[in-house]
Amino acid sequence: MKEYTTEFLRNVALVSHGGAGKTMLAEAFLHVTGATTRLGKVEDGTTVSDYDDEETRRKLSIYSSVIPVEHRDHKINVIDAPGYTDFVGETISALSVADGAIILVDAVSGIEVGTELAWRYADEFNLPRFFVINKMDRDNADFEKTYAAVDEFVRLHGKRALKVHLPIGQKQSFKGVVDIIGMKSYMGDGKTIAEIPADLKEVAEKAHFELVEAAAEGEDALMEKYLENGSLTDAEMVRGLEDVVYAGQFVPVFCAAGGHEIGAIALLNDIIDLMPSPKDAPKRVAQGKDGEETLKPEDNAPLAAYVWKTTADPFVGKMTYFRVYSGTVQADGHFWNQTKSADERISGLHLQRGKEAIAVKTLHAGDIGAVSKLTVTATGDTFCDKNHPLMVASPKFPAALYQVAVSPKTQADAAKITPTLTRLCEEDMTLSWHNEKSTGQTILQGMGDQHIDVAIHRAQTKFQVGLTTMEPKVPYREGITRKAAAQYRHKKQSGGSGQFGEVHLRIEPYPDGDFEFTDELVGMNLSKSYLPPIEKGIKATMDHGAFAGYPMSNVKVIVYDGKEHPVDSKPVAFEIAGREAFKLAVQDAGPVLFEPIMNVHVYVPDAHMGDVMSDLNTRRGRVQGTETERGTTTVIAHVPMAEMLRYTTQIRSITGGRGYFTMEFDHYETVPSHIAAPIIEAHKKEMEAKKEE
Repeated sequence: MKEYTTEFLRNVALVSHGGAGKTMLAEAFLHVTGATTRLGKVEDGTTVSDYDDEETRRKLSIYSSVIPVEHRDHKINVIDAPGYTDFVGETISALSVADGAIILVDAVSGIEVGTELAWRYADEFNLPRFFVINKMDRDNADFEKTYAAVDEFVRLHGKRALKVHLPIGQKQSFKGVVDIIGMKSYMGDGKTIAEIPADLKEVAEKAHFELVEAAAEGEDALMEKYLENGSLTDAEMVRGLEDVVYAGQFVPVFCAAGGHEIGAIALLNDIIDLMPSPKDAPKRVAQGKDGEETLKPEDNAPLAAYVWKTTADPFVGKMTYFRVYSGTVQADGHFWNQTKSADERISGLHLQRGKEAIAVKTLHAGDIGAVSKLTVTATGDTFCDKNHPLMVASPKFPAALYQVAVSPKTQADAAKITPTLTRLCEEDMTLSWHNEKSTGQTILQGMGDQHIDVAIHRAQTKFQVGLTTMEPKVPYREGITRKAAAQYRHKKQSGGSGQFGEVHLRIEPYPDGDFEFTDELVGMNLSKSYLPPIEKGIKATMDHGAFAGYPMSNVKVIVYDGKEHPVDSKPVAFEIAGREAFKLAVQDAGPVLFEPIMNVHVYVPDAHMGDVMSDLNTRRGRVQGTETERGTTTVIAHVPMAEMLRYTTQIRSITGGRGYFTMEFDHYETVPSHIAAPIIEAHKKEMEAKKEE
């Protein structure tokens, strides 16, 4: 593949609801431009972009892949992003390095949940966008009906849709597209150019007129010419349309059938003509030595390259994908990783086309490339010149709210669990893990059950680490509600020296702090030297729970008396006596369980608000208020964490996938007794079973 300089590059992300045909459209682009000799199929697992074992197994895209397409002396980096909600992190990464979004809609299903998501993220990155009504060859395909839905959707968001293609035939007889800019037909995959069919002439002329009017809005000079002559040349039209599309005022609409390659060439032509090159794309900024710097997409500018994706492959090693925002990258050179303050050596610079690596000598400003076997670099890092430090900020990713507890399958897996989880989370910005101290569990967080399932499978296949998953325990806390006192004598006589210790103590709630240990010892009954072991025994009990197996806090302990033996008293005896006296006191101190209460924001279309609120009530939720904006309601509620463990899946089913939520810890509250009783009972049984062992 030859080298392309900045003005001959286009970076576009294919985004949509799952199943709208992104992967097959990318496949069609490759085949019609002669890059591949045959058209792969998703169901056969033979497409260039879905090359990971998991993707072929599930028959859907899980990862974003870059498909460079050469056409008309330009290179179009097509980034095929997944459509399934669980893998939204990959979509965000893809859009963050694209200069334009191509949103596909199915000609039968029209606007779907994923379409709205894709639009929302394209908005966040301020990207110009196209709509492609795809799968025009399906049985119930209806261009006009789908176009009307797209038009309404685009208007709702303050922009205007423009027909740039018209279909020639529909369903089984879909055989080509009319390009309204050049007023000609592209038959089949677009290599045959013909006149516009007679029955479409009138519609095409009306659409052409609308395009000319939109183009004239792009520049004052064009508007003057249009008012004077009533028309514009094709070149002027493209120039004017570029302006209004780059600015995001208008959204061109196309039609295609990726699976049969119909409309592919015509669409590639328009990507080159109407999508911005990196020179004209939305400006990017980086953090420099003296504040923010706007990056210049020029070869002679200081280097700034952002790592948007990393993958671990057992055969190739670590693969690092990056976009060059300014400057150039040479093969066999060095990178300065500003994020990690480390020097990285480049051994082999290449373009990835699916799993195929195409070696290149130089990557120009604006291009997307990959290197393998870097040592410290992770997703989100920036490469730059060491003497001109620059940091490109990572995009915002939604918080991972679906949790599972993971444990190693075997002893051998146990040693590898930490590095494996760390590597998985380095690759995927929407995965995270931590050790939950209060439950002793290792928690893995992701976007949903499919997302976690893929990560667990990846740990097994890529890192040979077996993990089992279970629902995480809720990090309850134990507490007391009133004062109580108790005493305990520990006496053990077995042959030689014995053990003796007696402790009298009081406990009381301590709302201002976690734990306080004091004494009121007078006289000689108990030496103060035994206070540290008593405190140690009580602290250990509080860490592991006095009655339900959860950490205890907000307790004040006062040791006021005790007895010791001149020979048999040892620190260990007082440790045991302190522990048992404390447990007895807790039983009389109105022991309660506290549960974490989350502050939850649920974002739903107005139509689903009632269902969501009644569902939150069944989850012991207390609605704090609602806010409404443009057809979407935000429900704010306090809900116990125990009721939110699988809410990611449930909110999708309540709202048909259109609702989403955020949550963060707010405070602890007492668990109602009818819920606490079975938790305490289960702990008792567990302890009895351990004793029997």
